[in-house]
This record gives sequence, structure tokens and C-alpha cells, in this order.
Amino acid sequence: MPRLVILMFCVFSITTGEFVVAGILPEVASDLEVTVGTAGLLVTAYAAGMVIGGPLLTAVTAGIDRKRLMLVLLAVAVVGNAVSALAPGFSLLLAARVVTALVTSTFFAQAIVIAVQSAPPERAGTMVARLAFGMNLAVILGAPIGTQIGSQWGWRATFAAISVACLIGLGLVFWQLTSPSEESRTSAVSELRVLRRATVLVALAITAVGNVGVLMVFSYLAPLLTDLGGHPTTRLPILLLAYGIGATIGNLVGGALYDRDSQLFQPALLGLLAVILVGSWFVATSTTLTVVAVVAIGLLGFAIIPGMQARVMMTAAEAPTLAMAVNASGYQVAAACAGLFGGLIADSTAGPRPIYLVAAGLTTCGLLMTVMATRALRVTDQEDAVVIAG
Repeated sequence: MPRLVILMFCVFSITTGEFVVAGILPEVASDLEVTVGTAGLLVTAYAAGMVIGGPLLTAVTAGIDRKRLMLVLLAVAVVGNAVSALAPGFSLLLAARVVTALVTSTFFAQAIVIAVQSAPPERAGTMVARLAFGMNLAVILGAPIGTQIGSQWGWRATFAAISVACLIGLGLVFWQLTSPSEESRTSAVSELRVLRRATVLVALAITAVGNVGVLMVFSYLAPLLTDLGGHPTTRLPILLLAYGIGATIGNLVGGALYDRDSQLFQPALLGLLAVILVGSWFVATSTTLTVVAVVAIGLLGFAIIPGMQARVMMTAAEAPTLAMAVNASGYQVAAACAGLFGGLIADSTAGPRPIYLVAAGLTTCGLLMTVMATRALRVTDQEDAVVIAG
């Protein structure tokens, strides 16, 4: 439990740097004299850094002691957030976010493998959900607190606070965390071979496509809620807190439902998310109903994550660490597309409202992919049963 708590805090510290950007986009855009859509490239850049750096860094560091590797990754996060706070212009800020992102998915992959390997296989979804609670805290506490810090002392203070949190996490890992007893570590080449498997590629594609819609909405919550919903900017931290509460409940419930019946509940959650996104388009100008929509989107958007991660680990059991890093990259591919296409929509003459409908359509695509993959898995299981019976 102490190990899990430390890992949760470190995940909280690192991922706050990703989620808090949604709450400080207007301040960054105003201070650095760029449009909100251009400032949204910070989301895209962070995601691109995770996509590129995560799998490669995880594969290259496959044989390194986990504790030593985690310390180095946290140190990079400390420096990257500090540079973000001091960046005089948008270009350097963008570069600093990329550098910080390079280590994020590798750290999360190491942490989640430690958590999952400490429990029976049938509890994989639950363990993923428990560790991902650190990411939920980043949404519940990190993003609202960071947004409040940004509104009071400027967006630079937000990144400075995140740097300090990562530094505390580094100290906790150094003083309290011991390297777990390991199975023999594999080479980069042997780990990369798992990516040739069709089932793994399909699971990764589901993560990318299934999350891009809800991430598009989250990345542009500020203009969606202030420009359309009529909420003042001072209310954003509270609304982000509401989103985070929904995300926490959804994460825990989603992990439990996946462990109960993965073939039923995972598609059901995606379908319900698509319906909620369509409904959000209808109530986009209602100050009261947008609060309900925010909570519902947070709940369902995080309920689908444990199942997606558990599916990837199940299909890539020989290289779970690399698989989780690549899965995190798939998630960030979704975030990169969300930041880019959401920015184009937000800067268009139609304004940010169509983001809801586009998000619903993309989520539906993820639902269809999940249904097809589930059917293919059932057919394979039936064929295997016939072979065994024969």
C-alpha cells in the first residue's frame, strides 16, 4: 500500500501538468499573444511528446532498474515544468511541454505494471483503476487548484507548483520506494516484437479512437463553458472539480464493471458516452444543464479507460511495460488530434459548439471497433474450445 500511494502521488503530479492546461488556455493565449486555438497546441505538443518518447524510451530502458529509471524520469519532469514556468515565449513553452511529455508515459507504464503484477489476473481492471486514481486526482484536485493558482498569480505559477510537486514525488521515490523483485527483463528488440500482433494493434487503435472525442471536449472546456454555457471564468475551477468527481467515480466503476463482464460493459459505456456527448450539444447554452453534462462526460470518459488498458495488457502479456507505454501513446494520439481539430473548430466561425457532435461521432467509431474486436474474440474462444474438445 505505501508503494501504491507513492506511485499514485507521482502520477498525480506528472499528469496534472497535462490536464491543467485546459483551465489556463485563455491566460496563456492572452499573455503570449496567441489565439486560443494556437494555445491549444500545448495539448497537441504534450501528446506528441508522449507518443514519440513513450514507446521508444520504454523499449530502450527495458533492462534498467525500475527505481533508478523512475528517479530520472521524475527529474526530467521537474526540469520540464520549471522551464515551462520561466519560458519567455510560446515557442520555448511548447518545447518544454514536449520534453516533459517524453517521460510521462514511460513512468506511467512502469507504475501500472508494478500495480497490476501485485494482483491476480482477474483483478487487472480494478488495479488499473486504483493506480489511475492518481490521474483522477490530477483532474479533481490538480487541474482546479492549478487553474485557481493561474487565475490568482498567473499561469507561470501553475507550472512552478507542478514542478515542486514532481520534486516531492522524486524525494518520496528516493527515500521510500524499493525496486520490486523482477522477472528477467527483456531486450528492446524482444519487447518491440509484441507490436506485430494484430490483437495488440487493434487494442491500441481502440484506445486512440475511443478517447479522442472526450479529450476534445475536455481540452476546450474553458471556451465551451464560458463562451457558450454562460459561466464566468472564476467558476472554471469548480466546474473542473465537478468533472474530476465524475471522472473518479467513473474510473472506479469502470474497472469493476470490466472485471465483471468486459464483453458487455465496455461497449455499453462507449455507447452511453456518445449519447451524452450528443445531449451536451443540445444543452450547450444552458448554464445549469452544462454542469450536469460536464459531470456525466467526466464519469463516462474515465469509465472506459481501465478496460482499454486491461485489454492491452491481456493481449501483450509478454511485454506489459512496453504495451502500457504504447497504449499511453495511443491515448496521447487521441489527445493530439483532440487539441488540433478542436482548435480548428473553436477558431472557426461556428465557434466551439460543434465540438460536442464531432466528439460523439468519434466515440461511436470507437464503439464500433470495440464491438468488432469483441466478436472476433468470441469467435476465437469458440474455435479454441472446439479444438480442445476434439
